Amino acid sequence: MASLPDKLDLALVKRLREVVGGAPAIESELRTLADQAGGWARATEAQLRAAEQRLAKLNADPTSELGKMATEIRRVETLSAELAEARSLVTGLEQRTRELRTAWLKHHAESAAPLDPS
Repeated sequence: MASLPDKLDLALVKRLREVVGGAPAIESELRTLADQAGGWARATEAQLRAAEQRLAKLNADPTSELGKMATEIRRVETLSAELAEARSLVTGLEQRTRELRTAWLKHHAESAAPLDPS
C-alpha cells in the first residue's frame, strides 16, 4: 500500500518530521523534500481513489464477498490516514521553508554594510 519503497518512505517521513519540527535544512534539501513529499501525496491520493473505486464496484455487486470489501475498507482507511499525514507534512514544510527563507533574508539584510549616503 505504501506509495514509495518502504525505506525511502520511512526516511522521507522521518526527515520531514524533523524539518517541520525545527531541524535546520538548506535550500536544496527543502526543494528536494518538497518534491518528494508532493510526489508521495499525489501517489497516495491516486492509490486512495483507486481503492475507493474498487470498493464502490464491490458495493454495487450484491454477490461481492464480504472479505474483499473488508480488505478494501481497510485499504481506504490506511490510505486516508497516510494522505492526511502527507498533506499535513507538506503544509508544515511549506511553513518551515518560509520561516527559514525569512530568517536567511533577515540575517543577510542585517549583516550587509550600510549604504554610504554621500
